[in-house]
Order: sequence, then C-alpha cells, then structure tokens
Amino acid sequence: MNFINKLSAAWTANDSLLCVGLDPDTDKLPAQLRHEPDGIFQFCRAIVDATADLACSFKPQIAYFAALGAERQLEDLCNYIRASHPQIPLILDAKRGDIGATARQYAREAFDRYGADAVTVNPYMGSDSVEPYMEWQDRGVIILCRTSNPGGSDLQFLNVDGQPLYQRVARLVAEKWNANGQCALVVGATFPEELAQVRAIVGDMPLLVPGIGAQGGDIAATVGAGKTASGTGMMINSSRAILYAKPAQGEDFAAAARRVALETRDAINQYRA
Repeated sequence: MNFINKLSAAWTANDSLLCVGLDPDTDKLPAQLRHEPDGIFQFCRAIVDATADLACSFKPQIAYFAALGAERQLEDLCNYIRASHPQIPLILDAKRGDIGATARQYAREAFDRYGADAVTVNPYMGSDSVEPYMEWQDRGVIILCRTSNPGGSDLQFLNVDGQPLYQRVARLVAEKWNANGQCALVVGATFPEELAQVRAIVGDMPLLVPGIGAQGGDIAATVGAGKTASGTGMMINSSRAILYAKPAQGEDFAAAARRVALETRDAINQYRA
C-alpha cells in the first residue's frame, strides 16, 4: 500500500485528520524518564500507543533526536510504529533540501534507514533536488509551500510573474512534480486564506498543516479552508499541546496526551461536514 492509500485509509478508519507530532524535549520529559538511556523512546512509544486510534499519522521531527545523538532511539521508534501500528502513516519531518546526489542519500535515510512512509522536503533548490525522493514511488514527498512561521513571508510571498512564490510552488508540484501521485504540501494553519488558495490550486492533494495547538492556529478556519469536498485532505499537526499536556488528577502523561488528542480530533471533526 502506498502512502496516499494508507493515509486515506487512516482518515476513514480513525475518523481523524489529526497528525500527532513527536518532538521530544528532554527538559519536558516526565521526571522518571529524563535519565533513562532510552527515555526518549519510552516517552514517544507511550504517546504513540495512547493516540494511535485517534490519529491519521505520526510525525517524528528528526532534529529533536539528532541533536541528542538519539538517532538509534528514532530508529527504534519508527520500527515500533511500523510493527505495532502499521495502519498509521509515518512521516519523517526532516525538511531536507540539497543537490541531487546528496538528496538521494537523504532519501535513503528517510525511506531505508527509518522506513518512513513520507518525508518533508524543501523545494528551493529546484526539481533535481526533489526528484531522488520520487524514485520511491510508494512513498510520500511532502513539500514546503506556505509555512506556519512568521518569517515564512520573507520569501514565500515574493512576487513571481504576478503570483506569490508559495502559489508558484503549489502549481509546480500539482502540475509537474506530482507525476506519480505521491506528493503533498506543507501549508500552515496560521494562514487560512493562503491555505484556501493552495487548496483551490492543488485540488485533492493532501496537505500537512502545522500551526494549531501551541502555535495558535484556529481549527474552524483551518478546516474550512483546507478540507476537500469529502471532508478529508489534511493532516492537521499538533505536537507540544499533546505531548506535554498537563495531567489531570489521576492521569499519567500518556493519558493526558490521549485526552488532548481526543479533544483535538473531535474539535477538528466539528467542522468537517
């Protein structure tokens, strides 16, 4: 099963557009895990198990692992997700962007080493920097388009032949790069008007949408702007708000994460009809 089919099945099976981001910060881990040699893995595994029936995808951010020399724990986590929750797409958030020969190695890292179903990439070195990822035709290539950070406007709003650069990227991906039907785009929830414009350009192409939760994106505006006619089409990411949810009385960190994930999924679903 390729990435797009797997994602579509997860949207339906879990009635969910929620992508759970896995960004482990050792300063925020539960006290009992901070000094464990595999504490990051234990923490993320518990989050995954607690939210697997509520999510349409999991998205580990490689920097949070690599900065701590914890790539082996990331490998273990990816292996665990594939073995224990094989129906949930695994997205490696790497945002790679380099020349073709180097991009091919990054693709091997994402798809062979970590076994990801999809990877995020940066398109600003052009088509030959993205093509190596396309060689894995059953995997997803999720391309930065209109990002959720305020500084994204520095470049993404530049005028290119009468249209903003992010719209040029959306058209390029939809009309030329998506020959195998494996592409998706990153479009932030913090810019719902631009999200709607991208949706109009790319049709039913999946969108990875960061920016709700800790970044403050509005769920109603996000869903209204980005959903397809079928009420799907998005992986709406929440990371910190779920990972570091404050436990209520009697809850542990995983139960708190599940509660917030359930609240977030149901909030998203209010606006899908």
